Amino acid sequence: MWLQRRLTLSAKTRGFHLVTAELVAQLPELHQIKQGLCHLLLQHTSASLSLNENADPSVRSDLEAYINRLVPENAAYFEHIYEGADDMPAHIKASLLGCQLSLPISNGQLALGTWQGIYLGEHRNYGGERHILASLHGE
Repeated sequence: MWLQRRLTLSAKTRGFHLVTAELVAQLPELHQIKQGLCHLLLQHTSASLSLNENADPSVRSDLEAYINRLVPENAAYFEHIYEGADDMPAHIKASLLGCQLSLPISNGQLALGTWQGIYLGEHRNYGGERHILASLHGE
């Protein structure tokens, strides 16, 4: 089976958000795949996708605090400032963290580790809805 679908994530506040359930809910065909792959491509340049801790929310707030110290807003050397002080830092954060994941599918589920979940890193103050192109391949 091959399937490709554009998924929509609801608008999120700035920060890291656990979106595993929101994504899986939009892929009912996942349950039909015994073994395969799920590729997720975030179609934006100011947000990111990553895989990390799914239990303790302090991990997400710590990641946000750290990445904001790593890439601060209002740095004097930024030239791309037309869309606001959060825009260029958002592009850098997205480049550092990435915009895609390839995940195994086993017995109709994403084969994630016990403590793993899919994060959307929303790096803009007002990013709006985010779109992910999901490609499923399996039998």
